[in-house]
Amino acid sequence: MTFSESLYAPWSLRDLVDDMAAGRTDAAAAWERSADRITATEETLAAWVTRNPRPQFPTPDGALGGIPFGVKDIIDVAGHPTRCGSVLRADSEPAAQDAEIVRLWRSAGALPAGKTVTTEFAYFAPGPTRNPAAPRHTPGGSSSGSAAAVAAGQVPLALGSQTAASVTRPAAYCGVAALVMTRGLLPTTGITGLAHSLDSHGYYAAQVRDLACAWAALRGVPDPSATSPRPPRLAFWTAAPLDAVDPVMADAIATLRERLRADGATVIDFAAEQTVADTTAAHRVVMAFEAARERAGELARADALSAPLAELLRTGAATDQSDYDEARRIVENARREVLDMFAGYDAVVGPAAPGPAPVGLAATGDPVLSRAWQALGLPVVTVPGLRTPQGLPLGVQVIGPPRTESALLRTAAWIQDRTILISRVPSSAPPSSPAPTTGRTS
Repeated sequence: MTFSESLYAPWSLRDLVDDMAAGRTDAAAAWERSADRITATEETLAAWVTRNPRPQFPTPDGALGGIPFGVKDIIDVAGHPTRCGSVLRADSEPAAQDAEIVRLWRSAGALPAGKTVTTEFAYFAPGPTRNPAAPRHTPGGSSSGSAAAVAAGQVPLALGSQTAASVTRPAAYCGVAALVMTRGLLPTTGITGLAHSLDSHGYYAAQVRDLACAWAALRGVPDPSATSPRPPRLAFWTAAPLDAVDPVMADAIATLRERLRADGATVIDFAAEQTVADTTAAHRVVMAFEAARERAGELARADALSAPLAELLRTGAATDQSDYDEARRIVENARREVLDMFAGYDAVVGPAAPGPAPVGLAATGDPVLSRAWQALGLPVVTVPGLRTPQGLPLGVQVIGPPRTESALLRTAAWIQDRTILISRVPSSAPPSSPAPTTGRTS
């Protein structure tokens, strides 16, 4: 399938909200459009686990006016089972109430359209979902269904969660925008977690300005992208010590760097490359240790788990408390160092994934480039727009200090305006099929 024949057709949340405000459309029409698009694409994409029927209107209160959104199937939605992509939850009873994050989105006016596919307990084993931008390639994980549903235009908004790279990488692979919120900013009540000191909320939309529209509605703040910022101060992170970035991604990041500099950004080198590499290694220890305790019930039934998840839980169960404590110490020291650096710039910019989505659906790519930032608990925006010469999406991640989501979205929107200008035009040849990465997903 060529890129031009793909199912990639993101639906702008901001345009939808504007059209609804102007009376050009309404929530009922939005639900009809969503249902039609799901009917046309779901047989190929397999992004959904369960779906809600079109709700009865009038339009609910809230800035989002009744628009449909997807919910990752580790997050409770009243009336739907939370199956977590696992055979162990296949017979789960429907949730009695919404997770707190779903309640907050309902308060903003959005309505759940259903549950989207997740990898097994938001870890390695992929579900059936395909990548709308390149259906022979992985959509990433673990929030694969949510990313694919937005990239295909099935819904204009979908929820994910991140413990390592579960929001950032699917956004990068599917060519959409995503926000990972500051860890601890909003409650995680009603979510089946994996590692308590790492789990964070996230969500997907077509472009950064759509993320900003959603953020304004969720938090009751002005739209961060409604005003243009001054050219930002940016530190570019290469991830060189991790030896994981594909040449095509490194070239795209270098091109973006020069474009941003030419448009007035202050651009410097990120000075803590080795610190990030050390934190990446510490994240692995923390995640395994906490997951073994968070999912102790599943460890007791390891014969019913995928081999990767069983291995993670066994590794974590065998990890000494002293090794965990040392990993947490490394993370806390790194956090202090990196936060001090933010006094000199607005954001860190670097690759969101090692390269384009690997070919095949048996694995979901390598989370290595998000591990450290997730361990540090920082907000991250994935910026779409860059592409390989063959048309595969390449994502950029923009990282900011804690609880600065509005400012970070404003900076990321400025950056996305420039990614569009330097994007490579997809060729008429089919997307390339690079060998699958050897790393795993979460």
